[in-house]
Amino acid sequence: MPVVVEDVLKLLCSISGSRRMKAAVKHAGRGALVTGAVAFIGGLTGGPPGLAVGGAVGGLLGAWMTSGQFKPVPQIVMELPPAEQQKLFNEATAIIRNLEWTDAVQLTALVMGSEALQQQLLAMLTNYLTKELRAEIQYED
Repeated sequence: MPVVVEDVLKLLCSISGSRRMKAAVKHAGRGALVTGAVAFIGGLTGGPPGLAVGGAVGGLLGAWMTSGQFKPVPQIVMELPPAEQQKLFNEATAIIRNLEWTDAVQLTALVMGSEALQQQLLAMLTNYLTKELRAEIQYED
């Protein structure tokens, strides 16, 4: 991987890490399927009370299955396949094309000194994660 791509990826990791961004691929469909299946089985085995119990148990099970799958955005960025990293690089360089830097440290310092650039890069990264990876974004307090 060329040094420039690594520099830009490190920048995106620094910005998203400073904002404590996490992302998770949505599994809402899987949770809904589990909820429906358990409610259906409960209804078959216990009639209307079984349906109510099955719906409640299925809802809890579905919620449990889809929770806790958030990962730090810097980790997600670094684990992307090279083709996806290149896409991110291309989108980020469209924003920072007028900056001159020699390494990731200098690039990060330049961008961290500009709230406008940080916001543009965060918006681009959030858009990428939600559109390309269908991820849900979360910010830690």
